[in-house]
Amino acid sequence: MYEVTVEAGFSSGHYLRDYHGKCENPHGHNYRVLVTLAGAELEPNGLLLDFKILKDVLKPVVNYLDHQMINELEPFTTVNPSAENLAKYFFDETNSRLADVTGGRVCVKSSTIFETNTSQATYYE
Repeated sequence: MYEVTVEAGFSSGHYLRDYHGKCENPHGHNYRVLVTLAGAELEPNGLLLDFKILKDVLKPVVNYLDHQMINELEPFTTVNPSAENLAKYFFDETNSRLADVTGGRVCVKSSTIFETNTSQATYYE
């Protein structure tokens, strides 16, 4: 298997529901997201997927959340916008968009969200 990873960043606000502590109040983060793809076959040019294509696939997912109050956006009006749920959201959204581009040849292996430089959550299947 081959893997490629790209990183993107965005700034957003959120608050945690059913949580008792500082994070139940609205606050913001400068998030970083890492999305790693996996596939068994390279394209004839020797690439799993051009980094530019992956960045283009990821961009609308990032833009949807950037400079927003995440709790006001679907699916986070009902799903708690924890780092864990954001990691799954990036996994699912990127994987869905990627399937349209690669026909299933390449899929998302994992998605990692950094709320801070020292706090991260990862989702994979």
